Amino acid sequence: MVRALLTRSFAADSALLLLRVFTGALLIHHGYEKLANIENFADAFVRPLHLPFPILLSYVAAFSEVIGSWLLITGLFTRLGAMAIAGTISVAIYHAILTAGFNIYLLELLGLYFAAAASIIAIGPGMFSIDELIARRLAPDMVYESATIEKLSSPTASLEDASVTP
Repeated sequence: MVRALLTRSFAADSALLLLRVFTGALLIHHGYEKLANIENFADAFVRPLHLPFPILLSYVAAFSEVIGSWLLITGLFTRLGAMAIAGTISVAIYHAILTAGFNIYLLELLGLYFAAAASIIAIGPGMFSIDELIARRLAPDMVYESATIEKLSSPTASLEDASVTP
């Protein structure tokens, strides 16, 4: 445990914190704007895609952005929040391509939001998150992946060496 804390990059976890907080803080207003006039959003973005239940799907999009952003900001169920955001942004990218083609001015912000969400899904929330506190509380003797990889990469390693024992 001590080795994992001492060898993990403080800068990498700080960067993940910045990515989570800025992505969530900048995206959250989009969800609140949708909720402010849900009928207008449904008419402009959902109905042109010919999706069923446009008002319901508009609420799903708005709440996935609002709740997903709060989950990113707090670092609680971070990957779930990032998946909600990535899903909504995927539909927004599809809508932008369908209605305007490959217009870089429409796609650049959507692409950045999608890339941030996908990165958080892949990497995780980092050390500065509520998820990390929960993980430490539930599994205080957890072996980190880097320690497992080091054990497996040694010349005399076997799969039993890398197993986690309680």
